[in-house]
Amino acid sequence: MRQTVALSDAHTLPLWRRPIALLCLMAFSMPLAFSTWAALLNNFAIEVIRFDGSDIGWLHSVREIPGFLAVGVIYVLTFLREQTLANLSLLLMGLAIAVTAWFPTFGGLLITTMIGSVGFHYYETVKMSLELQWVDKARAPRVLGWLVAIGSAASLVAYGGIVLLWKALALDFSTVYLVSGGVTAIITLFCWFAYPTFKVPVAQHQRMVLRSRYWLYYALQAAAGARRQIFMVFAAFMMVERFGFEVHEVTALFLINYVANMVIAPLLGRFVTLAGERNALAFEYVGLIIVFSLYGGIYMFGWGVVLAATLYVIDHLFFALAFAQKTYFQKIAHPADIAPTAAVAFTINHIGAVLLPFMLGYLWLISPAAVFGFAAGITGISLALALMIPRHPAPGCETIFTDRAHGPLPDK
Repeated sequence: MRQTVALSDAHTLPLWRRPIALLCLMAFSMPLAFSTWAALLNNFAIEVIRFDGSDIGWLHSVREIPGFLAVGVIYVLTFLREQTLANLSLLLMGLAIAVTAWFPTFGGLLITTMIGSVGFHYYETVKMSLELQWVDKARAPRVLGWLVAIGSAASLVAYGGIVLLWKALALDFSTVYLVSGGVTAIITLFCWFAYPTFKVPVAQHQRMVLRSRYWLYYALQAAAGARRQIFMVFAAFMMVERFGFEVHEVTALFLINYVANMVIAPLLGRFVTLAGERNALAFEYVGLIIVFSLYGGIYMFGWGVVLAATLYVIDHLFFALAFAQKTYFQKIAHPADIAPTAAVAFTINHIGAVLLPFMLGYLWLISPAAVFGFAAGITGISLALALMIPRHPAPGCETIFTDRAHGPLPDK
């Protein structure tokens, strides 16, 4: 029988068996598989399966369906602990990615992507809940910044291996996917057997929770999901389709991104602590509006590959600030609402992620610049929403329109 340890007693365990250590190990293992999948995807899709812009749009819409259905996590947690579900989800994702290249058809890639996406999105949903329950509010921005850095380090390992060995060892898609997914699965099994179950002091609601006082967090999530999906689908696709990047070149670009994230993400955690969530998110969104506008200019005015690659790196750095949304929610939430609201927020986040890729895929065939212009518009909405966050969020002070002196709003 697995050992159960109360969160309040976790400090008595060796450092490597404490909750933060487990979060770090999970944060490292997930990108080993997912970053490899993402790095190879566009080349695999274009070179092996002959995708066009419409096909890649449909693929990503299908990939985001499990994210849209992440609210189902609430009901799964009736039978499984969050920690157990996180391990099972990571294992499923790793195995699905391991066999991706075994099915080199449009339908095969859709199926393996869908299975891996179930694991990825359920893991991400539960991970967010565990982070906010296991890390105290005062340390949260810095700890989440370090977790981003650790994930970047894992991506660095994956990308570095591809850049150095892809041509040197004449690697193929099947070998790389199998190794990356397999290593993630092995690390996940270690997480399952080596760590006790950590019992949190506040039991989580096991039903859907929608509260009117969380409306700004929901709106931020909806806009963020739409905006990020446009970047995820079309920015890297542009580098392959327009500029002819090969696998090792795309991966080298990713490599630069994650080296920068490793260095900067912990500093961003400190920045959020000092500046507050409102200022941090406003800074991110102003930067992204500029980046998306310049992406459009690449197609409209024929600007070159150096600018495109530079913007891609800057884009990733701005997205690293997204954890400020988590710390904003942590400050306004009732402790029992964290797990169900994480699931609801993930579903809201993926409304645009499901609908936009295939629709914008058709727009891409007509005008890629219009796709990035649309992304800049969505980011403008995010900026307006971020400016509604109060300087010191708290229950009863969720937005600039609420007054903490009046006490928490009714939960509706």
